[in-house]
Amino acid sequence: MGVEKVSGKAVVVWLAAMCVYIVAIAGRTSFGVAGVHAIDHFGIDASRLAVFTSVQVGVYALAQIPMGMLVDRFGARKLLLTGALIMAAGQLILAFTDSYSIAIFARVLIGVGDSSAFLSVMRILPMWFPLAWTPVLQQLTGAFGFVGQFFSAVPFLYMLNASGWTLSFASLGAAGIIVAVAAALLVRDVPADGEPVRRGEASISIAFRLKSVLTSLYCWQGVFNHWVSMGPVMVFLLLWGTPMLTLGLEMNNAEVGTVLTIFGIATVITSPLTGIVSARLGVRRSIIGFIAPMVQAALWLILFAFADQIARPLVFVSAVLFAISFSSPVANFGFDTIREKLDRRIMVAGTGMANMGAYICAMLATQLIGFLLDWNAQGHAYTWSDFQVAWLGLAVVWLAGMIGLAICFKLQRSRA
Repeated sequence: MGVEKVSGKAVVVWLAAMCVYIVAIAGRTSFGVAGVHAIDHFGIDASRLAVFTSVQVGVYALAQIPMGMLVDRFGARKLLLTGALIMAAGQLILAFTDSYSIAIFARVLIGVGDSSAFLSVMRILPMWFPLAWTPVLQQLTGAFGFVGQFFSAVPFLYMLNASGWTLSFASLGAAGIIVAVAAALLVRDVPADGEPVRRGEASISIAFRLKSVLTSLYCWQGVFNHWVSMGPVMVFLLLWGTPMLTLGLEMNNAEVGTVLTIFGIATVITSPLTGIVSARLGVRRSIIGFIAPMVQAALWLILFAFADQIARPLVFVSAVLFAISFSSPVANFGFDTIREKLDRRIMVAGTGMANMGAYICAMLATQLIGFLLDWNAQGHAYTWSDFQVAWLGLAVVWLAGMIGLAICFKLQRSRA
């Protein structure tokens, strides 16, 4: 029998797990504001810079299904603790190296550690809260994760400019250790009077879990829904947003921090509303999941078409990203469907598969953008026109995701 009311202990457990997730987001988005510094620190070009993000999000994406199975098998607490410590190790290595290859290895560790955070929180929610609360809390989790993006956009960026590379990334490592301790002390997998995981559920085979999620149309629809709604935002936040604004539009660091903060605040506001919409629409949410990314694509086109024609683009860019914040939380609609339709024994593995979408998109698109930037700039300083051409790489990857989503949508309707 599910949880019927919210307890204070449930809120403490959720907030402690959220702290790990927030630090994971801060580490994940740190290269989004440190990209220009990384070019100087490692002496690299745009293509090699893109490898940092491509490797991290690629590892993150590939780890989602295995990590989901581990969370299903061992519980959220152990995976939050382990993931936070792995992230901390990666950040500390990154802080004290000037070797490009060692730094790539550090980003691999960060990607592995990061991959456990969101899935662990998703496992905690239905165990500690009434199911009717879960869609809204799921969106709140994603929204408050943007607190981590605020930390990378404002205090981390300030520290990076004021104190340099080593102290800034070492601070992220220290934060990882602190939240690992918090997870160990405060997080519990189920309430004391809750139903424990039955032996049969814990011991089902890996083959069964893999087959179940890889053959589920709900999981594939979740993958492509996440791909097209959150993928472009991930490309912007994880790497190319800050270089685009500073090098392309000649905005200063304070203005970039303002843009990223406005987007983060807007997402915190819009995500719970999206959760309410998802809960009320039920299976009909897939229609919104198909329309919203097309609206978002139109907003990105407006940004690239007109941003350079405005004398002070801060207000314009902020307004467009504020509008985009209404569509990006739709990426989580697939998680709601998976929670409703999949066997509880494979729920987190299925969520992990869906959560791969945006990161596969980001892995492919960041590398394509880096290649196109170098190809178009021909060794010269990057300009706005270079970024306009380069972001066509994202358009190609996004279109592939929309085709996948359309196929899933058609198959779903044919089976109804």
